[in-house]
Order: sequence, then structure tokens, then C-alpha cells
Amino acid sequence: MSAERGRTVQVGGERLGRGSRVRLRPRGSADVMDLALTGRTAEIDAVEEDLEGRVHVVVTLDGDDGRDFRTGLGHRFFFTPEEVEPLAQGPAGPRILIAGIGNIFMADDAFGTEVVAALRGRSFPDGVHVADFGIRGMDLAYRLLDGYDVAVLVDAAPRGGEPGTVRLIDPGPPHGPAGDGTEEAEAGEGAGRALPQAHGMDPVQVLALARQLGGGAAALPRILVLGCEPRVRMRGDEPDVVVGLSEPVREAVPRAAQMLESLVGELLSDPECELAGSGTGVGR
Repeated sequence: MSAERGRTVQVGGERLGRGSRVRLRPRGSADVMDLALTGRTAEIDAVEEDLEGRVHVVVTLDGDDGRDFRTGLGHRFFFTPEEVEPLAQGPAGPRILIAGIGNIFMADDAFGTEVVAALRGRSFPDGVHVADFGIRGMDLAYRLLDGYDVAVLVDAAPRGGEPGTVRLIDPGPPHGPAGDGTEEAEAGEGAGRALPQAHGMDPVQVLALARQLGGGAAALPRILVLGCEPRVRMRGDEPDVVVGLSEPVREAVPRAAQMLESLVGELLSDPECELAGSGTGVGR
């Protein structure tokens, strides 16, 4: 199949494309797996055309935790345009990604994963997507190219402070103004200092990969980091795994979740707003 990021299809008088929301109405001739999805709501991930010129609508299901596994096909479903029903899109607004990252087998490195778990029972407005990416760097790189205005990476971030200190870090824009490249290099160096590199998912490399996949830094959203100072720092080559957060980092999880709720409110009002708490310690 061939796919273009801007490809759309006309359905019921509406032009649908990546990001459009639909209700699934598989035909009676569909296989049993597709029929089981009748009535489910979904988001269009792509509109693709096969070698015979037939158009397929590729969707991810609402409420499917596996929708962020972008490097596999297990959570993407294919329907014909006649099998999807457009849903009212509602007023367009900022889109925000909250991405938990970290390794659950490396003690305090699991901070981001635990914060996302704490957010599961909380309600966020439309346009806010919360997901645990663990150490799946490729999946996060693809998700960063989905048209979000802001992405908040939640992770352990060793910066020499007291364990359990939670900081909001604004590394600055992913690219500098046009010129001799000095500004871009300086911005990249700043991001490298701000973003944690303690586990298999190196956020700096993820951002570089996303820039490469998207054709340049302009494709990326504004990047923020909500980081927690770890007590237990592991390199990844230890003979034993350590499951569970240290006490000060565990106590920081609900504070971080509360901070994210407030932060989302600010960013929905203005995705480019200057954040007063950026780069400062909060909590301990």
C-alpha cells in the first residue's frame, strides 16, 4: 500500500483524513473481527491506496492502550470508506501529548511510567493524549509527528538536586532561527543537558529521529520535560533488575500528576505561553 500524510477521502459529504474521528460500520461481508468492532469510535491514522487503486481507511480505536504501538500493525485496523461514519469533529483546539518514558526494571527510572499510571483515572479535555511509551523510542518518535502543539515528556531527570524534586524543564525550541546553524547547535546542546539519558530511550536521539522522519525540526511540537530527581540511578548494565521507586520519588508521583493537570490548563489556553515554573524545583 501507498500512503501520503496529506491524503484524504470523501465520506458522506465530508473530507476525512489523518486525525478525523469516525464510527465503524463494517459491512455484513466483513470478517468476524471487523464485525466485532461495529459501533466503536476511532481516529483515522492514515488513508492508503493499494496496488489495485482501492482506498482503505486505517484507524486506531478510542480507548485502546495499544494505539501508541506505531511500529506494528496489531492495533491499526483497515476499513473501506463506506464502512466508516464521520463524527462531529467539534471546535479545533490545541493538541497536547503527555508521554511517560522510562524503564520499569531500573528503579527510579520508572518515574514517567508511574506518573502516567496515576493519571489514568483523571479526565482531560479533548485534544489531550496521555500515553506510557516506556522505552519504545521509535513509537514516541512517530507519535511526535502527529500534529501535536506541545509534547510533555515525563521522566527521571538527574540534575544534582534533592531526590524527589520535580522540575518543569523548557529546553527551548527544537530549532533555532535561520542563520549559520549556531543557534540550532546551542538549542540542541541545551536540550541534551535538560533531557535525561539514563535508559534505553534516549530522548535526544528520539527527537533527532523524529526530525529526520518528519523532514525537519519544524514538524515537531513544542517540547517540555517534567523531570524528577532520582535517588537510585542505574546504568543498565547491572546484574540485577530493581523494580519499584525509591521513597522520595514515589512520593513525588502524585505531585507530578497534579502539576500536569495545571500545566495542561495553561497550555490549552496558550500552547506557546511562558511557564513561570520552568526550570525550577517544585515539591521537595
